[in-house]
Amino acid sequence: QVQLVESGGGLVQAGGSLRLSCAASGRTSSTYVMGWFRQTPGKEREFVAAITWSGGRTQYAASVRGLFTIARDNAKNTGYLQMNSLIPKDTANYYCAVQSAVPGRYDSWGQGTQVTVSS
Repeated sequence: QVQLVESGGGLVQAGGSLRLSCAASGRTSSTYVMGWFRQTPGKEREFVAAITWSGGRTQYAASVRGLFTIARDNAKNTGYLQMNSLIPKDTANYYCAVQSAVPGRYDSWGQGTQVTVSS
């Protein structure tokens, strides 16, 4: 089991930037992929970005490609989501998750961190 704790959310004006962090603990040696998702009330959870833990290959949702950057620091067992040029539609609760037990399935989730972008 991997435990995840997100941080770095907050209130930012449109056009601003935020960097989210996701600290992993527990059985981190079995982590395959770390992903970021977001969700707003009444809507389904949306994939944002993912990174393979060993090779660092990345994948982005079309809506954030070129604006957000996902990264990881294996030594610190921490993942990051750098978000630039934020717009009000980016307002959501952001979650990190990992695939650890079974590749292709996110099996550990953090509690989320709120990002609010004001116009």
